[in-house]
Amino acid sequence: MSACRAPRRLTSRRRVTLLAAGAAVAALTLSACGDGASGGSSQTRFVQGKNGVDTVKKAERKPAPELSGETTTGKKLDVADYKGKVVILNVWGSWCGPCIAEVPNFSKVANETKDKGVQFLGINTRDGKSQATSFEEEHKVPYPSLFDPTGRLMLRFPKGSLNPQSIPSTIAIDRHGKIAARSIGPLAEDDLRKMVDPLIAEK
Repeated sequence: MSACRAPRRLTSRRRVTLLAAGAAVAALTLSACGDGASGGSSQTRFVQGKNGVDTVKKAERKPAPELSGETTTGKKLDVADYKGKVVILNVWGSWCGPCIAEVPNFSKVANETKDKGVQFLGINTRDGKSQATSFEEEHKVPYPSLFDPTGRLMLRFPKGSLNPQSIPSTIAIDRHGKIAARSIGPLAEDDLRKMVDPLIAEK
């Protein structure tokens, strides 16, 4: 029998299922260690900084989406539990060169700002748990990360908002649980502090 048989005609239900799956895959194609693009109108009034950090005025910020699940070490974590603190959320993968380059900066600033009401968290994606935990142990990452191998958590950010569009990306959430800033790509220590310090100073 020929291996190149004509495909069977798709039923309407199967056709819809395949289209939905294709859309999900397309939405998940965050550029690995590169930039992506996003449109929309839910939060487009942001200011692009010279240091690559996009910011939003306090009155124009939108709430962060619900982000919860299991960490790389199997514990439960809900970002909403940190409301009242400044949350710095870093999207990373152990396979990503720029993530490796920036992790010492994140670890240092996380340790130095934890007593100032700042909580660093990660979203680990496109990884296996063993690779993720080995990375965290090797680089002495002092904060937990949600385990998100398929990228479903990133899809919860509204299109057109300050959403993560590449790996690595960093999202800053203010004390009221609203998205205040975003950086696409790796962050130097000075630029990370420029993202964090204004939010620490906010009342």
